[in-house]
Amino acid sequence: MSLHNDDRIELQKPLKIKSRLTLLVVASIIIGSAIFAEFSIFDLIFNLDESLSLIGRLFFPPNWSYTTRIISALLETFQMAILGTVFGGIIAIPLSVLAASNFTVKYINVPVRLMLNFFRTIPALVLASLFVAFFDIGSFGGVMALSVFSFGLVSKLTYESIESIDHGQVEALMSLGANKLTILRYAIVPQVLPQFMSYILYALEVNVRAAAVLGYVGAGGIGQSYELNLSWRRFDKVGMIIIVSFAFVLIIDFISSSIRKRLV
Repeated sequence: MSLHNDDRIELQKPLKIKSRLTLLVVASIIIGSAIFAEFSIFDLIFNLDESLSLIGRLFFPPNWSYTTRIISALLETFQMAILGTVFGGIIAIPLSVLAASNFTVKYINVPVRLMLNFFRTIPALVLASLFVAFFDIGSFGGVMALSVFSFGLVSKLTYESIESIDHGQVEALMSLGANKLTILRYAIVPQVLPQFMSYILYALEVNVRAAAVLGYVGAGGIGQSYELNLSWRRFDKVGMIIIVSFAFVLIIDFISSSIRKRLV
């Protein structure tokens, strides 16, 4: 069987209108955002000398003698992050189970998800300012803020893991007449536990960085030292706080990432 030349199917080249229109829309959004935010590349270039001068005052030469004064505030920041992560993780355990659509009915998991979405939309700095207003200045407000932020983050990640488990074990237990608690204990928890611990470590990484700036609203930690020295324009001390905080966060991230790779 032969094909004639006039029987060949000719493929038309796709129109470029769609791609060009997409690029136009994206470019319009970027330009519109720059105009709305009053961003100017010319101001950035013209103020480059002042920026370089400020960087020089911050880091050259480093004020190494101030390092010992930072350690206590940095430890307080780390303690805040640990407590906030632990408390948030404990609260996240029952909430993530209630939010899983394959474990609870719709009229339970939907309201729980809405609540979790609400708390996840509030930045930790805003939460800290609210808790400082409630409980006065100090690290307690920072711990409470990080706890609320952590349970929203960990709960979402955990209930998504519960919904993606292997249902073979669940079906096997159901065929034996197991109840919900038995299924949770022997089928769901063993599958989700490594991911849950990984999420806790990830939340700790995030909270260490967040706790470093909560001092701006009086929630304790290294942020208070940063805000105080910056207000008095002690740029050499501010630069030392940035250097030490950066090194500390890198160490925490490296340790946490190494542990998470072994868990998952």
